[in-house]
Amino acid sequence: MTDQPRPRAEVRRAAERYRSTPAEGVETRHSFSFSGHYDPRNTHFGALLACNEELLAPGAGFDEHRHRDVEILTWVLEGALAHRDDRGHAGVVRPGMVQYLGAGSGAVHTERNAGGASGPVRFVQMWLQPDRFGAEPVYGLRRPEPGTGGTTLLASGMPRDAGRDALRLRRADAALHHVAAGPWEPPTGLPQAPFLHLHLLRGSLGFRTAAGPHGTGRDLRPGDTARITGPALVAPAAGEDGAELLVWEMHSGLLVG
Repeated sequence: MTDQPRPRAEVRRAAERYRSTPAEGVETRHSFSFSGHYDPRNTHFGALLACNEELLAPGAGFDEHRHRDVEILTWVLEGALAHRDDRGHAGVVRPGMVQYLGAGSGAVHTERNAGGASGPVRFVQMWLQPDRFGAEPVYGLRRPEPGTGGTTLLASGMPRDAGRDALRLRRADAALHHVAAGPWEPPTGLPQAPFLHLHLLRGSLGFRTAAGPHGTGRDLRPGDTARITGPALVAPAAGEDGAELLVWEMHSGLLVG
């Protein structure tokens, strides 16, 4: 585990995301530098390399493309996403399910709005750097049972989570959580780590960057993210419509790159 970094809370607004349309009927909103959009100050946070909001129209999708040495997690908000890869894995991801592709030594896959759909599929896709490179590609799809207190472990590579009902990552110091809180309630069970990445899915969330008069109040709306280093997430609370978010817990940054 790394030493605790200097406390900092950086909020990135949904409207600040870089928008791309790589294919007909496909819209991607990037939180980090990606493809034709390059910002050397925004290439990653902790071990997280990408956090994309994706929208695929009926019949649209990503044709065959290759990944290597990246852990890819997908959470669907609306509709259904069909996955197929060159290792014989196929699955349909629906709301409440989490999909994992450990690309390892190389995996070619397609992602499309599921056949016959009359509406779009909307999902969040996140890329994490592994700590084992060149491994055999792996795939997983799971509908986890909701955790107690509104926090559900979706995926983890941490030894403490071995044997739990969660997908296993090839990163021994990172975990992904789904967190939900009712109106005006504080989210419970939030992890503590040198790097926390919060992506708000629905509702709103407020917090302070420090306790007492030195703290600054911040808020998140759908599509916003907060990049938290050190103890800079104080007194979080949901707004009038509650809050639903994905939280990355990371105990170190990039190993290479």
